[in-house]
Amino acid sequence: MHYVSIDLETTGTKPGRHQIIEFGAVIENTNKNTDINDLPRFKRIVKHPEYTGQAFAFNLNARIFQELVHPTGAAQVCQPEELAEEFKAFLVNNGFDLDEKGYVRLVAAGKNFANFDLQFLNNLPNWRDHIRISNMILDPAMYYIDFATDDILPSLEECKKRAGLADTTVTHDALDDALDVVRLLRLQYKS
Repeated sequence: MHYVSIDLETTGTKPGRHQIIEFGAVIENTNKNTDINDLPRFKRIVKHPEYTGQAFAFNLNARIFQELVHPTGAAQVCQPEELAEEFKAFLVNNGFDLDEKGYVRLVAAGKNFANFDLQFLNNLPNWRDHIRISNMILDPAMYYIDFATDDILPSLEECKKRAGLADTTVTHDALDDALDVVRLLRLQYKS
């Protein structure tokens, strides 16, 4: 099975008001033992003419704004209307097919992807012209929830702790967090 682990960094928590500022994705094939460092990966900083957001999000993502203000050349930057087409090209270049309508269809994975990230992506210009996400969405929290004591799904950091990963830091870098989701899911299907 193929899935794509996707993570976003945003300027706040409201999809209709706030913006995607970083997009990270990793393609995983559960039938191969590809080293995690060799998995196909895609990352973009998304540049907007102006930003609307919440202070905590601007603080959390200060490194992204530093890159936008003082580009180092280390990050690839695109406009919001370019993101979907660039991501589609990445997927096609890594073996995904176009369906009869020209969409790439995929199974997504991500911590809280269905309730957060997907809402932002559906508001992104041109997203639904290029990408279709399956209703089957993989969230690693389902493997790490303790139904006896948890009132909510565990955070990414808590999932990493419960999985026994040596590094439980959550960097809030979209690509790093997407890779962490793959690490957590791999513990369920790789031996």
